[in-house]
Amino acid sequence: MAYEISIRTFLPSDFPQVQEIYQQGIETKNATFETVAPDWEIWDKKFISHPRLVATHNNRLVGWAMLSRVSAREVYSGVCDVSIYIHNEFKEMGVGKKLLNELIIQSEQNNVWTLQAGIFPENIASINLHLKCGFRNVGYREKIGKMYYVLNHSEREYKWRDTILLERRSKKAGI
Repeated sequence: MAYEISIRTFLPSDFPQVQEIYQQGIETKNATFETVAPDWEIWDKKFISHPRLVATHNNRLVGWAMLSRVSAREVYSGVCDVSIYIHNEFKEMGVGKKLLNELIIQSEQNNVWTLQAGIFPENIASINLHLKCGFRNVGYREKIGKMYYVLNHSEREYKWRDTILLERRSKKAGI
């Protein structure tokens, strides 16, 4: 079934839906090291101000994509990490590709010359999406971070997780 998907700029009033979609990703345990979606203040500080994009279908928010800086150093000012999340009900319907392609266009307009994504090897759909949108696999990061699991109110355990590092170098920005 084909869905009409629109891409637009994120509005602060979209945050509850963005947070819900992010929490869905967290619950898969294959989208992020986070264990709970942060509140507005933390989330807003994490992502650069533009581009911040959302995908909608019939006025329903069904996905989002944003960038965060990899470093505060000026030499890396055009290098950003990609975050992209799709509502569970809209996966494998082209939402991710449409969002990521628009994120690439707008990132280049904002002088971002390299996009990178660290993706769990188990997240095949996300790896394939990035590869289809011009990213390349540049490495395997073994045990790069600990994923924490809450056992009860006072105990946690963790598991080391690997990531695949993908990047896309712009042919327009930073040349």
